[in-house]
Amino acid sequence: MTTATSAEALPLNSILDGDCIEQMRALPDDCIDLIFADPPYNLQLKGELLRPDNSKVDAVDDEWDQFSSFAAYDKFTRDWLTQARRILKPNGAIWVIGSYHNVFRMGAELQNQGFWILNDVVWRKSNPMPNFKGKRLTNAHETLIWASKSEGSKYTFNYEALKALNEGIQMRSDWVLPICTGHERIKNADGDKAHPTQKPLSLLHRVMVGTTNPGDVVLDPFFGTGTTGAVAKMLGRDFIGIEREAEYRKVAQKRLANTRRLDKEALETTTSKRAEPRVAFGVLVERGMLRPGETLISPRGKTARVRVDGTLIGDDVKGSIHQVGASYEGAPSCNGWTYWNFKRDGKSVSIDLLRQQIRAEMRES
Repeated sequence: MTTATSAEALPLNSILDGDCIEQMRALPDDCIDLIFADPPYNLQLKGELLRPDNSKVDAVDDEWDQFSSFAAYDKFTRDWLTQARRILKPNGAIWVIGSYHNVFRMGAELQNQGFWILNDVVWRKSNPMPNFKGKRLTNAHETLIWASKSEGSKYTFNYEALKALNEGIQMRSDWVLPICTGHERIKNADGDKAHPTQKPLSLLHRVMVGTTNPGDVVLDPFFGTGTTGAVAKMLGRDFIGIEREAEYRKVAQKRLANTRRLDKEALETTTSKRAEPRVAFGVLVERGMLRPGETLISPRGKTARVRVDGTLIGDDVKGSIHQVGASYEGAPSCNGWTYWNFKRDGKSVSIDLLRQQIRAEMRES
């Protein structure tokens, strides 16, 4: 059992025992990179829910999901979000997830407190529980809200990594992922669900790959059976969990003990070209990778010669690799790095390969 007592050191990779508001209050200001929060939904269930064959549905009817009124739930939401915002770093962000019972109330409170909503994401469940009474639409989705600490926060967004996850297509705000079933669903000693609202690993994987980096600190104030911690550990992030239910903490500890951190190479993700170190074309000339007077060739076979200052001279035009390329194509702009090639041993080689060599050296130094 671990308790957050010091502002000097964070209780990393541990589960704090107790009320989430009190435990967050004990953490220092501006110390968390990302919060993922799956709070009680306040489902307001009345009586048992039965299937057509009269078998009982294992619904969320636990004491922790019950509040006396909407006002009581709103106060709870206001209090925990106040602490969440205080402990987030200036460039930190938060994800909250909920159903129609509570997500709109959380969204309003996020804005009231100064968070800046970046996206709402619809998690469309590929295998939702049916509506057994047939009196409403099948509830086949939950909503996530992604928000930065403030409007000016420079939050983490790994656009290229999410695009790669989505087979090279820009990631959308509707995510089709299954709910926990089969081997992923954690069971207790009686063979029942260990937690009624366990979230799938795939959901947290997408959140963390897209909005955190290795070494970041991720806090989950409603830790449950530890999905956030398990994914964080696997992906090389640090985590802090808060959970007041002893049975859930026990399950989460066992789960975390059986989770292996991936090696460094596996943790690398596709990065934006804008995040790469800047390399001037003239550096290639200075280092002798391309020689003054050497000829570069365009995709259409037009040529230009390299000058000592890293500019090109071609047919009635001179300037940077981008300017000469744009002139040859009659275009307003041109990416000269991917436009020009040179000859080596009779083969055509992109000048961008030389830039990548220099970038690799810069990353290693």
